[in-house]
Amino acid sequence: MKNPIPIIMLFLSPFLLAQQMDFKFDFGGNRVEKGYIPVTPTSAFDKKAGYGFMDISGLQSVDNGGNPLTGDFITGDRPFYFSVVLPEGNYNIKLNIGDSRGVSETTVRVENRRLMLNEVRTQQGETVEKTITVHVKDSIIRKQDGTQIGIVKLKARERKYLHWDNLLTIEFNGKAPKICSVVIQPNKIAKTIYLTGDSTVVDAQYEPWASWGQMLPYFFVPDKVAIANNAESGETLKAFEDRHRIDKIRNQIKPGDYLFIQFGHNDQKYADSEKSGYRKRLKEWIQKAKQLGAVPVLVTSMNRRAFDENNKIINTLDDFPDAVREIAAEEKVDLIDLNALSRTLFEAMGPEASKKAFVYYPANSYPDQPAALADDTHFNTYGAYELAKCVVKSIIDQNLPLKKYISGNYKGFDPSRPDAVEDFHWPESIYTESLKPDGN
Repeated sequence: MKNPIPIIMLFLSPFLLAQQMDFKFDFGGNRVEKGYIPVTPTSAFDKKAGYGFMDISGLQSVDNGGNPLTGDFITGDRPFYFSVVLPEGNYNIKLNIGDSRGVSETTVRVENRRLMLNEVRTQQGETVEKTITVHVKDSIIRKQDGTQIGIVKLKARERKYLHWDNLLTIEFNGKAPKICSVVIQPNKIAKTIYLTGDSTVVDAQYEPWASWGQMLPYFFVPDKVAIANNAESGETLKAFEDRHRIDKIRNQIKPGDYLFIQFGHNDQKYADSEKSGYRKRLKEWIQKAKQLGAVPVLVTSMNRRAFDENNKIINTLDDFPDAVREIAAEEKVDLIDLNALSRTLFEAMGPEASKKAFVYYPANSYPDQPAALADDTHFNTYGAYELAKCVVKSIIDQNLPLKKYISGNYKGFDPSRPDAVEDFHWPESIYTESLKPDGN
């Protein structure tokens, strides 16, 4: 895994302002399309060059002749990661995927396993162009004019993440990923949806942990919307303020952007929603977002896996979901009631089958995992995907303005009839960890 510290130091210099923001990469062998930068299986990441593969082992190029851009490609025998030094912002990434003499199957994720393209299959001799829109962030707090005014107080574990590190990292995964080219261009027009929250929202880096936030980009139309996930494990509303995470967002959010707010799991450790200051802070967040011209959207925390003797979900979140509902009504802001939707979802699964949506794994299911994992709060990728579909369903059912940006990847969803776990597709990344995320 790459060490972000030298790169962070690099961007504390004036070089940031002169940094290149668009790239055209031709993946393959010696034949290169005019105007493109050649990328070969030996193109290991180089800080001075500003791009390259995190690990070149197992990579190979195939040249079928013909068009220099689409006639060759790079593939690998395991997931491979391509990183590019980029300043913070939204970017469109155009990918040419496929094999002019064969078939391919590619899943694309970015940064911390943020799902962008799922199981893209090309037929014999076919190549396709796909566009994704990605938000790249760093830990520096800047005014809209670029002036540096502070820094987010990252936790030690965050310094190993594939975000906050001044790089765009693209993960190519799947049974037969075949990448012909990558074109990166700034996107100045997309609405940005800023996600705030805890470990149930965060872009989780390690298998088998996951959250609905990192699945959400898959369901939005590229070019029109970018998802900026600023959530972090263990956070409360107060901690999010104390670590200047909300300051980071407030100094970059623009009129027409969205601020999704989901807290409660960790806040409840300190007191009820009134005594903890939760209600007061939530109202302040809403008011400040409105002052900045942004659209605040409240999200109730999903339930934990806790069933009574009648196989009904038990509320373990005290009065926090009700507090969010009441404040949404008082402040006249949109509400995504993930708490209610998750109750329907988990009860439909039942006590035993619902374990398939949470981090329940026997010992030694993953490297360095000597003990069984049995977590009733945190989700695996299947559970996170189902919850993301609940969020999208709420946007559509309420006819919220974001509805027009939902992509064709969303085929409808009924939480009382969950998707079969056997039908869920997720080729695992190479990063695993058995340590439970921060949080309650």
